[in-house]
Amino acid sequence: MEKIDLNQYLANNEYPGRGIAVALAPDGRQIFIGYFIMGRSENSRNRVFEPVPERGGICTTAADPAKLEDPSLIIYNPVLTLGKTHIVTNGDQTDTIYDEMCRGRSFADALRTRTFEPDGPNWTPRISAVVYADGSYQMSILKSADGNGESVQSYFFDYPQPVAGEGHFISTYKHNGNPIPSFEGEPLRFACPRTIGEFARGLWSNLNEDNKVSLFARVIDLESGESGDMIYNKYEAVCSDLDDPEEPPLLPEEME
Repeated sequence: MEKIDLNQYLANNEYPGRGIAVALAPDGRQIFIGYFIMGRSENSRNRVFEPVPERGGICTTAADPAKLEDPSLIIYNPVLTLGKTHIVTNGDQTDTIYDEMCRGRSFADALRTRTFEPDGPNWTPRISAVVYADGSYQMSILKSADGNGESVQSYFFDYPQPVAGEGHFISTYKHNGNPIPSFEGEPLRFACPRTIGEFARGLWSNLNEDNKVSLFARVIDLESGESGDMIYNKYEAVCSDLDDPEEPPLLPEEME
């Protein structure tokens, strides 16, 4: 598979929906994780990412609770950490994976209990990834059979030996549309920048300005297991102490 420029790909795509990117830094010492959400409706855009440090992750919350209409499918935990395993998804299957892995079941076992989102005619795919302590990772997409809401198709992709300076990207949609066409094929292979700052800023700055909502990025040091997070939120949370979305926190400093 040809390696793409992920920033350029996103800049040319009005609406990939929600996306997950996982990459091994060029020095082979760090893993980067990125997750973003986008929205076309007011309800979908009325969201921010907030840290949930006690669970090693984040949650989506309403930027303005007074404007929240339907919380189903938009309020969930996108990222959770189980020991040294990092879980990221676009829905409440994050909790399914966490709970099932606590019981000793696998990533794939957990997702085989789930299907795509019940939001016909789009039937939004569920995209998921897990990153392990050694830097290996897995990705998955659960999608309808070409828009057939009666048939689920489950795809799993394993990356036991990532290549330094490369990563993989998967999103819910191919591009904008009505209904919105689901992502197709293998996760896209992309070139990874040197630092988490370049990685996160590149993703955020190239998402469509009208449709982007929030971005989370995590860097994991493979030797120590330490991690640091960045959060970008387009919309300001009501009654929140979140930092300015253009000045996201990074802990520890880019781990260079």
